[in-house]
Amino acid sequence: MNTKLFENKYAKFWIYGKILFFEYKSDLVIDLTAAQLIVADRIKFQNETAYPILCDFRVVMDLDKGARDYLAQSGSVLTKAVAILVHQKVSRAISSFYVTISKPSIPTKLFDDKAKALAFLSDYI
Repeated sequence: MNTKLFENKYAKFWIYGKILFFEYKSDLVIDLTAAQLIVADRIKFQNETAYPILCDFRVVMDLDKGARDYLAQSGSVLTKAVAILVHQKVSRAISSFYVTISKPSIPTKLFDDKAKALAFLSDYI
C-alpha cells in the first residue's frame, strides 16, 4: 500500500488502509490560529475524500477554547469519525473536555489502545 505523508509546524499525517493517521508534534499548545492551519492543511491533503481519522493527541500540552470549538465544528469537514489516542492525565482531560463540552459533529471517541481505536474506525471505512 502506498502512503503519502504531509507535515507542517504542528502535525504530520498520512493515509494508510483507508484511514487518515494524524500525529501532533510534541509539547504543543494549540490555539485557534494553529487549529485553522491544521484543518486547512488536512483538507488540502485529503483531496476532497472523507476519511475516518486516528488522531494521536498524546503529546499535546493544551488546546484552548477557540481551538476546541473550531475543531469540533469546522474541523469535522471530510471526516467520517475520529478516534483520539490519549494516555497522559493532561491529554485525557483536554480530550474529554473536547468530546463532552465542544460536542464534535461526527462520531468521536477517546482511546488509550491503538488497536481498539482502529477497530472503532473500521466501522467507518
